[in-house]
Amino acid sequence: MMKLYIALSIVLLLLFSGCGNKPKPGEDDTLTSGTITIAVDETFRPIAEEELQVFHALTPDATVHPVYCSEVKAMKLLLADSVRLAITTRQLTRQEMAFFNDKKFFPVSVKMATDGLALIVNKQNADSLITVEQFKEILTGKITDWKQLNPDSRLGALQLVFDNPNSSTVHYVLDSICGGKPLSEDLKAQKTNPEVISYVAKTPAALGVIGVNWIGNPADSTRLSFNDAIRIMAVSRADSATVENSFRPYQAYLALNQYPLTRSVYILLNDPKSGLPSGLTSFLTDFRGQRIILKSGLVPATAPVRIVDVKEEYK
Repeated sequence: MMKLYIALSIVLLLLFSGCGNKPKPGEDDTLTSGTITIAVDETFRPIAEEELQVFHALTPDATVHPVYCSEVKAMKLLLADSVRLAITTRQLTRQEMAFFNDKKFFPVSVKMATDGLALIVNKQNADSLITVEQFKEILTGKITDWKQLNPDSRLGALQLVFDNPNSSTVHYVLDSICGGKPLSEDLKAQKTNPEVISYVAKTPAALGVIGVNWIGNPADSTRLSFNDAIRIMAVSRADSATVENSFRPYQAYLALNQYPLTRSVYILLNDPKSGLPSGLTSFLTDFRGQRIILKSGLVPATAPVRIVDVKEEYK
């Protein structure tokens, strides 16, 4: 009888201890299993979808739910601990790091790729060259008409179009191009990069600003051509744009820093228990994940880039 009592006591003890140590919902993931939500800057939706498709195929026990949103929202989700991984174009600020550190969290920033901003125009627009300074004057409202760029232009008032006011694209031009000066009040905001492309494709006087990974031609595996619904402008750092000193956002020009409008893409990871967010980060930065970035037209952070001589045609 005593043996039976001891045996029952052990079983009950194990049951209660098991219940007490049961992981909380959303915290039972490992490096290769479980279910998590991540935040992704909407600018990088095409590349994120490709990466997750392969990651899910390689790790069938893992499920990653992406939230595609503005960079501002992605940062808010990370700071609120609603996600443990965010893909953005900036690292954490000192204030944000201090916020995490006060909570005994020590997040890291891992460079994933080099991206660029593409300046797109309608196919009826004959202008194909622009300087960084001219782009700045468009952003700040000093240039408002296509005639100010090309006296022969008949397009009239220039319509500047972004994805949305809280996007990483707007953040980049404010900080890196305008130096903190306010943007023109004539700026038009769509909701997404595809909507910007659609607007520019049907609006002759429009100038759109979008992420490079939205302009690729899916039918071209070499990534040496762009979306044929629009035209891509070549950008120059010089005072006057010429064919020789202007570059379109081809992968090689991004890698060599010849294209002026480049930016880094980061994985912001706050995963103290090294679960699925850490496993996904490992995949994104290893050979397989970096090769997907290479094929997308962006520049991978670690994988080598094959430099191809591109013969430009400016019409």
